Amino acid sequence: MEVKINKEIRDYSENIFFGLSLRQFIFSICACGISVLLYFLLRPYFGIETLSWLCILGAIPFAVLGFLKYNGMTAEKFIWAWIKSEILYPKKLTFKPTNLYEQVMRDIEKENTKNSKKTRGVKNKIENIKKDIQTRQRKV
Repeated sequence: MEVKINKEIRDYSENIFFGLSLRQFIFSICACGISVLLYFLLRPYFGIETLSWLCILGAIPFAVLGFLKYNGMTAEKFIWAWIKSEILYPKKLTFKPTNLYEQVMRDIEKENTKNSKKTRGVKNKIENIKKDIQTRQRKV
């Protein structure tokens, strides 16, 4: 007797009927039911070959919903994720490079101009004080 053990525990699914999981079994029954319903509804209007193709096309969405898994997501989770990413929250990503060296140099230049303005102001004040002192000395 051989027992299959999955490498990943999340991949485990319990087999219910004919080796299908409950989800797969329910969607298979739905697909068969839709095919039978389409057959009886459309039999008066189409020939057998066309009718068989319509039954197959009607059953495909249910078969896909039951058996499809993409990136560990079931079909309806994948469809919801796709709708959210493409329709509800679309993002247009653009790349804008930044040159850190240039930014640092701009910051340094701004600081230098501020310092030079301050020192100019201080130098001007000192010169004004010297002139005032000289004019006072001349008056005395």
